Amino acid sequence: MLAKALQGVDPNDPGAFLLIFRNLMGAVPWWPLIWLTLGFVAVGGLLGWWRGRFWLGVTSAALLGPFGWLVVIGLPRRSALPPPLPGGSKKPRRGPML
Repeated sequence: MLAKALQGVDPNDPGAFLLIFRNLMGAVPWWPLIWLTLGFVAVGGLLGWWRGRFWLGVTSAALLGPFGWLVVIGLPRRSALPPPLPGGSKKPRRGPML
């Protein structure tokens, strides 16, 4: 890894730090990391929605990854019941129809 970072860089050059940094950042697989982070945020949003703390779930997952899920799960639920699923029936159900 060090040889890859120092490839084409003179260590005595004043701008060597930026060249080494650029070489290291070029070796990072950015697209998989971005997709993985978006997945963590989506799951954090779902957990936060389920617990009544949507934005806390999104921000904690964005900042801490899967450890942010533990933040949302560890806090008490805001209401006794989970929120209704989207697209559910808008009319309250009465009893069985006879």
